[in-house]
Amino acid sequence: MQSRSRISPDLPILKNDEAKRTTIILEKSEREFIESLIKQGKEPGIKALISKMLEIYKSMMVSDWNYPGEYYCGISRIALVNVELFNILTQQIPKENWHDSGEKMGEALKVSIQSTIGIEASEQSNWEKVFERLKVQGFGDFHLKDKFLLLKNPFINDCEIWKGIMEGLLSVELETRNSSPPLVFEIKKPKQPSV
Repeated sequence: MQSRSRISPDLPILKNDEAKRTTIILEKSEREFIESLIKQGKEPGIKALISKMLEIYKSMMVSDWNYPGEYYCGISRIALVNVELFNILTQQIPKENWHDSGEKMGEALKVSIQSTIGIEASEQSNWEKVFERLKVQGFGDFHLKDKFLLLKNPFINDCEIWKGIMEGLLSVELETRNSSPPLVFEIKKPKQPSV
């Protein structure tokens, strides 16, 4: 129930499932921009656009951002970086180190995901939530099909780096089945914790 002290006394208290009309006054340039998105078919309407914006705001934890320039999701700082720059950086890693570097990245992602959304990435029952978080952050589209892990639209081109990332993140051993996008890995077994 809403507290009367937090809202205007002349506003009615709404039931939890009741919709409420909201009026937003937009600048002319904002309205023109929204109308151009709708005309171009990029958005079906204002309601859908605002719903999408709110979903992005929540999932990317925009409320924690120090705009412009410092973007955080939980404990992790997010950088908006061109994929091309990231691929140049990964190409500087010797190929024989790609898997190990990826595994370290996966272990860092595991800590970030655990602290940000409070789930253990190594538990298979949480993988859909992990995959959704990775998708929101632009890593690619992840799908689990039986004992196969599919990765569509990866933002890193190198399969061996991805194998390491996913092994470090999910604590499993993988075998590569398709090394060009969509990447396909067969889940072999859980990794034994190192002592």
